[in-house]
Amino acid sequence: MTGWRRLDVRIVWVDVVRSLLSLAPTGLAVGVFRVEARLSTLWPVLAVAAVGLARAGHDLLRWAKTRYRVTGERVELRTGLLVRAHRSVRRDRIRSVTATALLRHRLAGLRVVTVGAGLPGSEGEAALRLDAVSVRTAERLRRDLLGGHPDAPAGERAGAGGDAGSARSGGAVTGDARLLARIRWSWLVHNVVNGWAFVMAAGLLWGAYWTAGSFGFDAAGAVAGLLDWRALGVGRSVVVAVAAAGVLGVAGMAVAFVAEFWDFRLTRVTTAAGSVLRTTQGLFKTREVDRDDDRLRGVEISEPVLWRWMGTADTNVISTGLTMWSMTPATTVLPRGPVRVARSVAAAVLDADPNPFEAPLVRHPRAALRRRLGWAALVGAALTGALAGLGAVLDLPRLWLAGPASAPLLAGAALVAYRALGHATVGGYLVVRSGLVSRSTAAVRGGAVIGWRVRQSLLQRRLGLATLIAATAAGHGRYAAVDLAAGDAVDLAERTLPGLLAPFGTAPPDHHPSSPRQLA
Repeated sequence: MTGWRRLDVRIVWVDVVRSLLSLAPTGLAVGVFRVEARLSTLWPVLAVAAVGLARAGHDLLRWAKTRYRVTGERVELRTGLLVRAHRSVRRDRIRSVTATALLRHRLAGLRVVTVGAGLPGSEGEAALRLDAVSVRTAERLRRDLLGGHPDAPAGERAGAGGDAGSARSGGAVTGDARLLARIRWSWLVHNVVNGWAFVMAAGLLWGAYWTAGSFGFDAAGAVAGLLDWRALGVGRSVVVAVAAAGVLGVAGMAVAFVAEFWDFRLTRVTTAAGSVLRTTQGLFKTREVDRDDDRLRGVEISEPVLWRWMGTADTNVISTGLTMWSMTPATTVLPRGPVRVARSVAAAVLDADPNPFEAPLVRHPRAALRRRLGWAALVGAALTGALAGLGAVLDLPRLWLAGPASAPLLAGAALVAYRALGHATVGGYLVVRSGLVSRSTAAVRGGAVIGWRVRQSLLQRRLGLATLIAATAAGHGRYAAVDLAAGDAVDLAERTLPGLLAPFGTAPPDHHPSSPRQLA
């Protein structure tokens, strides 16, 4: 594949067909149901059709002016009509290869290949994006760029019946692919109970209202006739409407989750150059992501505070060249689900024994709690002052009382933030935990640490605290043990990576490492 190649021309016809299909509802309403064709009814459909035809023309120009090639050392892409762009990425810089396909791509036998190389792009870490190539070409690109891509054996699906908890024992071995986890539909509850359900409901209601209007159906009148809204009163009407929207939104979120994670599997696949960590998922839009195992440096598990009572967690790998800030990050290796499953799968991903996420963490000193209570008091004072000023403007003299009333909530938040603190060294991994809004536990391989930073603010010095920051070329780039005892910083760094920090400072002669106060 050393010569210059074009994208697949079928992508142009896919957009043309999609534009024609977008006219089908209006044609059905006008031709079959005899709905009067008015500009107020037809303009949204005509706008969609115009956009579709414009995209088809754009794709035709893009197909005519796009070339790519893969050489022994580089992947190159040339694009542009008026402004020509030539992008080149060294093959040894490639971190992930993603093959995605919407339903229209799948019907046409096409795939969108995204090459991740730790460079900023539209997908966070995208270096090159080929939209679109044939299925055979996508498979060949993924095989070549990540050093080998054996076809998934037929036994993989048959052997995928084990649950994610079996990952602790190594997962199911199926030829060259070892299954680490697969979807459990009981995880659905962890993904639908959130505020986005109301956003989903708003979108569904607007789409239904517009579609019904195209067919001459008065949706607003039908809803008004469902209940005696005047008899219910304003308060009850609002409660009923919010409840109905919530149910509709949860149902929509459930459908979206099923479509997104249908047949989700996390496997470790052996290649000619080593192994890759692969996720496969999707019903209408399929996505397969391969991540080079040689770039793996750890795993991070985050527990959002509002869903912590459910034991909900997000799981991401810490890998060089992959960012955690994109909308569909290649770092995500497990759908949002139970934290116990996340911990067992993380151990399988790291191939670590003992599991760093099940080790007891050292509790941080009480001075860290006092620091957080101090910050809570400052926030409460600032809130009281702001509300007093607002009350004076709005002629609400008692509005400032909401500030002192928030004191229990702020104190509770300080306690939750303090209880989240912890650190440990387990099996060559540095484990740090912190966070209020999202309690994050990261296990970083000691050998991946390239430097240390010990930070002390004025208040931390008075309280005898310090923050130890491990610098690494992977993930967020920095992972911190926040507000540990000042004398423990050097000890923790030495246990994680002996000899790197010792020449720059030692613990005081009368210092003794913290007693083994541990978190359950």
